[in-house]
Amino acid sequence: MTPADVVAEALTWLGTPYHHAARVKGAGADCGQFPTAVFQACGLVPEFEIEPYNQDWHMHNSEERYLGYVELFFVKVEAPQPADLALFKYGRVISHGSIVVGWPSIIHAYVTAGKVTLDDGAVNADLAPRFKGWWRLKQWTVKSS
Repeated sequence: MTPADVVAEALTWLGTPYHHAARVKGAGADCGQFPTAVFQACGLVPEFEIEPYNQDWHMHNSEERYLGYVELFFVKVEAPQPADLALFKYGRVISHGSIVVGWPSIIHAYVTAGKVTLDDGAVNADLAPRFKGWWRLKQWTVKSS
């Protein structure tokens, strides 16, 4: 699978309703489950379950739970490429993720839109000030010796 395959899979989720803690294409997904489902569908991360969480967990917790799951399979990078994750901080911690289509274009399950939608991560007045960086699949990064 390539980054283009990931973006193509993500685009098939457009219009899926926002639904807390769900990851079913066409039926419901949230901003953590959506990227997980896309990368699993592409065979790039193994199947795993995300522990149950309240919808407002990020407002009352300082533990980087979302980032902890991301960093199992991704590393932070300085410049984005298609299929990277763009992460955002809501509340006390990083708690929102999206898939880069071609920065600043992203696709994400966005509660404000009520569905999986295309967006501009640099212009959206709610997202832009919360931006915390890009993460890339570990197997797609080149290690220097």
